[in-house]
Amino acid sequence: MLSEPNGNITSSVLNMTTPAPGGGGRGGGCPPVGIQLEGLILPPVLTIDVVLGLLGNIMALWIFCFKLKSWNPNNLFLFNLVIADFLALVSLPLRIDALLRGYWVFGDGLCRINLFLMFSNRSASIALMTVVAIYRYFKVVHPHHRFNRMTKRQAVFVSLFVWLLVMSPRVPMLAYNHIKGSGDKTQCFFFTSYKEALRAIIILVGMHRILTVLEFFIPMAMLLFCSIRISSFLRKRQMGKPDKVRKAMRVCIAIVAVFMVCFLPTTVTTIGLWVNRSYFPSDCATFYTFTQLTIVSLGLNFLNSALDPIVYVFSSSMFRKALCNSLPRALRCRQDAGNQENAVSSSGTQSTTQQELKSMTADKDSEDME
Repeated sequence: MLSEPNGNITSSVLNMTTPAPGGGGRGGGCPPVGIQLEGLILPPVLTIDVVLGLLGNIMALWIFCFKLKSWNPNNLFLFNLVIADFLALVSLPLRIDALLRGYWVFGDGLCRINLFLMFSNRSASIALMTVVAIYRYFKVVHPHHRFNRMTKRQAVFVSLFVWLLVMSPRVPMLAYNHIKGSGDKTQCFFFTSYKEALRAIIILVGMHRILTVLEFFIPMAMLLFCSIRISSFLRKRQMGKPDKVRKAMRVCIAIVAVFMVCFLPTTVTTIGLWVNRSYFPSDCATFYTFTQLTIVSLGLNFLNSALDPIVYVFSSSMFRKALCNSLPRALRCRQDAGNQENAVSSSGTQSTTQQELKSMTADKDSEDME
């Protein structure tokens, strides 16, 4: 959010809102809010995000790097999603430290990098999850489309394009000093009071608000379209096989659920603060309400890094099988255990090569349909 230049921690410590209504040279305005609530709520919430996110994503990274026997475009997109999550997770501990101390001690350079990584993670996570859903849509609804013949090399180029697309609007953030105050009053802010901000910062603030809204609603519309089309297609083609319908829908449902839980609250509060400042600048009660809601929503915004491993499990049968095989025998997936028993019972009649070929074929079919 924004902060008056008084050195206090306010709701601008992380990112997402707007200057106090009435600011920007119009005189007056609401006093800064959020000091106590921010310090109480965000440190434990962000700590939970970091702990859960690191556990899930370190496991995912280990499986992708050491356990996955083969790669396809879908797994490459998911691997990039792991990288996006790590960008957020490595930036949050600095924020937690600043909240607990009450001021920023890491200097201007780390401040710029920290803010850049935090903003880029949200955009990259949304974009990559949308790519995964679109890839699944073509696999199921248009199985003969040339999009499905994408090679791993082409998938790498698609991933690089996505990174370029989502990070380019955030690069100007690295060009400006966001440190305010000095000594034990130092804070690392992206937004500051319009009364003291450069015109370039004001433009970046407006760009951020636009991106926050567009990068939620456009991908959400695409996700809903893909989900509805997949469901409709499979119900017509697989009437006698409801299990396949459910498997194909799991990835879309998982991604939509992560979107709604993690990104919708921030989007709604950003729009609310935007409307409040534009049309009701003297309504401080509404401003305070949306400010508090924004503070809470920030914790949910970074929860996506902890929830994304669920997307990996639902999106890739190869990842799911590698995960099951990595667990202790007592905790292994029921289906995986059954497959092992079948493999043992049939070992007398099938060669090892035949079993591997059969397993690879089954994995490919499952990957196409889920």
